[in-house]
Amino acid sequence: MPLHHAVLALLSAKPAHGYELKSSFEQAVGEQWGGLNIGHLYQILDRLARDGLIESQRQRQPVKPDRVVHRLTPAGRAELYRWLAEPSVRSRGYRDDFFLKLMAAVQKADRDMLAGVLSRQRAHLLKELRSLTEAQASAAESSIVSLLITAAELHVRADIGVVDAAESSLWAEPPAGSRTPPAAAVADGLAIVPEAG
Repeated sequence: MPLHHAVLALLSAKPAHGYELKSSFEQAVGEQWGGLNIGHLYQILDRLARDGLIESQRQRQPVKPDRVVHRLTPAGRAELYRWLAEPSVRSRGYRDDFFLKLMAAVQKADRDMLAGVLSRQRAHLLKELRSLTEAQASAAESSIVSLLITAAELHVRADIGVVDAAESSLWAEPPAGSRTPPAAAVADGLAIVPEAG
């Protein structure tokens, strides 16, 4: 689980308490990753302690409430090294809301609807690309944050390529499970199949 391992990596540098870990994580990866919910972080810390990968010690403070400082165990360090030694494998499948919208538009057999879905997605992606370009200009101080933004830009460009591919390949595709329409129905591009009813 990547966040669990990221916490192990932060603790490999030095022992830390929860809010310190949250701040270190967000500083290390920047805004593009998104914030780390403190409640989720404490769940991660509990799991790592239960698995024997970290140990935690309560420290009294004179004015503030006690804080719990976490440190890596030898088993935690071994788990971090094991994780770092493996390639990152993509989760099975490519679940993306955009593909469900494409499927719905093709099933509806409405050329204008499909064109609208593609047009809105392209506009959104171009806006996102401009935003990433601006973010890249302000990320010069951190090579990790800069690399994360570059990765995001590459993903957005690939998504634009998917929109291009959808425009060129979906116009003449009949909805799944439908009978092949007569040639006259396909002449206009998108295969229009009358709805059963």
